[in-house]
Amino acid sequence: MPGLEQDTLHASLQDPLLDSIGFLNEVMSRFPQAISFAPGAPHLAHLLDDDLTRYVELYVDHLRRTRGLDLHGARRLLYEYGPARGLINDLVAAALQDDLQCAVAAESLVITVGAQEAMLLTLRALCRDRTDVLAVAEPCFVGITGAARLLDVDVVAVPEDGRGPDLAALEKECAVLRAAGRRVRAMYVAPDYANPSGTVMDLDTRRRLLEVAARQDFLLVEDNAYGFTAPEKHQLPSLKAMPGGDRVVLLGTFAKLCLPGARVGYAVADQPVHTPDGRGRLLADELAALKSMVTVNTAPLCQAVIGGMLLEQGGSFTKLARERSALYRRNLGMLLDSLDRHLSPGGQTLPGISWNRPEGGFFVRMRVPVRVDAALLELAASRYGVLWTPMSQFYLSTAGDDELRLSCSYLDAERIEEGVLRLAAFLRDPVFRQ
Repeated sequence: MPGLEQDTLHASLQDPLLDSIGFLNEVMSRFPQAISFAPGAPHLAHLLDDDLTRYVELYVDHLRRTRGLDLHGARRLLYEYGPARGLINDLVAAALQDDLQCAVAAESLVITVGAQEAMLLTLRALCRDRTDVLAVAEPCFVGITGAARLLDVDVVAVPEDGRGPDLAALEKECAVLRAAGRRVRAMYVAPDYANPSGTVMDLDTRRRLLEVAARQDFLLVEDNAYGFTAPEKHQLPSLKAMPGGDRVVLLGTFAKLCLPGARVGYAVADQPVHTPDGRGRLLADELAALKSMVTVNTAPLCQAVIGGMLLEQGGSFTKLARERSALYRRNLGMLLDSLDRHLSPGGQTLPGISWNRPEGGFFVRMRVPVRVDAALLELAASRYGVLWTPMSQFYLSTAGDDELRLSCSYLDAERIEEGVLRLAAFLRDPVFRQ
C-alpha cells in the first residue's frame, strides 16, 4: 500500500495542539487506577438510569400538538434526514428568552452537532480569507483555537486577568492588524467560568468589551457552556442579552446541561447578511448552508431527546439545570475545601503553590514552582496515581508552563477527596524543592 508523507497533508495535522487531547487520553489509558482531574466531562448522575424513550415520546407529542401531525407523521420527522437548521429551534429560542432574556427568533438558530461544530461553522462563515483574524483571551479553550487551525484562520491572543480580557491590549492588536491591511473579524469569549481558567468577566468589562467591538467593528463569539453553574445571586447577563448584543453570535451546548452523548449544541446568529440580489438573509442561513455540506443535519433523534428533556421542565434551561448545577457547585466546593485542608494546613500554603477560587464552572487553575510538562504528568500518574491537565496547551504564547488545570466535574465526592490527597503527596515530591 502506498504511504503518505505527513508533510504533504494539511499543516494542522503537525500542530501539537491536535495531539494534546490524545496525549491525555493515552496517559489515562496507561494508568487506569489514577484519579483524573484532567477531563472537563459532565457528571452522569441522574442519567444512567434515565429512560431516554420517555423524552422522545414527549417531543413527539409536542410535534403533534404544534404542527398538527399524526403519530406516524411526527415519528417520521425523527427517522428521516432533518433540516440543516434543526428541529428544536422553537424550544431553544423560547428557553433563551425566558431564562437568559435573549429575544431571538427560532429562525436565527442553528442546532449543531455540539458547540464544537457551531464554532467551526461560525469561523468558516465569518473569516473570508487570511486578512480576517480571530482574537481570543489567553488562556483559551483548545476547541476554538483548534478549529481556527483547521480552517487556516490566524489567531491573536489577548492577555486575561481576573476580570476578563485586557481591552487596551485588544485595541492595540486591532490597530496593529489594521496597519498591516488585516482586521480582527471576531473575538471568542467565554464570559462565565471560562475553560480553562475559571474566570468570570465582570459586568463593567462586559459593557466595555461590547463598546470595543462596536468601535473596532468586529463580532463577538460568546460561548455560554458554563453559565448555568453560577450561584443565583452572582449570575451576570449574557453578552447577547446586553445593549450591543446584536454584535454577538451566541454558542451553547446541551452536553453539560443534559446529555453529552447526544452531541447537541446551537448557534444564535441573527445578524443580517446583505446579498447582491437584495434578498434578506441571516447569518444563521449561511451557517445552515455550510452545515448542509459538513454534517448535513444534527441527528433528529438526539434533538428529540434534548427537546423532551426541555419539555419535561416546562421548556426552561434554569429548571433543567437545577440539579446538575447544584452537583457541580458541590463538587467544586469539595475540591476547594480539600485543597485548603491538604495544601494549606494551618493556613500555610506549600511554597510556590497557589490556585484561584471560582464559584462555578468545572475548573480550578493552579500555579506551581516548577515547569509543568509531560515528564511531570508522567511522574504524577505513575508514582502518585493522580492526573491533571498542563495549562500550556491553552496558550498561544510560551506562558502557562508553570500552571495546571484541575477539573472535578465528573468525579464523585470520595474520589475528589482521595484525588486531592494524592495531589498533595505529589506536590510534596522532592522535584518541587529543586
